[in-house]
Amino acid sequence: FLGREVCRQGVDAGWDVVGTCWSGEVGVPGACVRRVDVTDRDAVRELVTRVRPDAVINTSYRYSDWAVTADGAAHVAVAATEVGARLVHLSSDALHAGRPEPYADDEPPSPVFAYGAAKAAAETAVRGIDPSAVLVRTSLIVGEGSPQIQLCRDALAGRGALFSDELRCPVDVTDLAAAVCELVCSDHAGLLNVAGPDAVSRAELGLLVARREGRDPSALKTTTAAECGLVRPAEIRLDITRATALLRTPLRSIT
Repeated sequence: FLGREVCRQGVDAGWDVVGTCWSGEVGVPGACVRRVDVTDRDAVRELVTRVRPDAVINTSYRYSDWAVTADGAAHVAVAATEVGARLVHLSSDALHAGRPEPYADDEPPSPVFAYGAAKAAAETAVRGIDPSAVLVRTSLIVGEGSPQIQLCRDALAGRGALFSDELRCPVDVTDLAAAVCELVCSDHAGLLNVAGPDAVSRAELGLLVARREGRDPSALKTTTAAECGLVRPAEIRLDITRATALLRTPLRSIT
């Protein structure tokens, strides 16, 4: 989802873009798309060596797959470093344990579930391999075609429920992609929170979707992660003060 928008904006900016995917049809007008398995270190190195890009943007992950999320990040970082490419790595707020106070950019990971641990391991690998890389910690990515928005639509249609006890800072995919492309051309290194300015629960996000699409908000089904027995972070707010000062790209509110 994010990778496709990054490719689109890169093409619009006049860049020569080579997108990668593992499965499915990923057509981006003006971009070459190559299939590669990020868990295959040799395949990643072969592709990057052949393309010799000026920059590599890594948006790859799989929620329940350590090899893709953590090992894959290391493979991409090694390959990018070998050709001297600028590396922008997409990380996640999921590596935090959750608390009422906002997390600063440089706060160490404190994962409480497997996906968060995988994203934390990915960061450790990338920072160790390429200290000049920028690591973008982001939150729920929304916009047309977003899986997060589809979950809201499903809940409004009676197909599932949304958690009322999980708060995140949703960011529009076009804003996040523009920020990522801007960071490619910057010399910023290290961690950077890039998310929306407002924290909302998943249930509140569903109500926003209902309002914007003219749906009946009373149809929204809600539950809590606690009731479902899930061990995941509850409240995660990202402090984006540094990003808003550094970037020209506005990080718009979804409320």
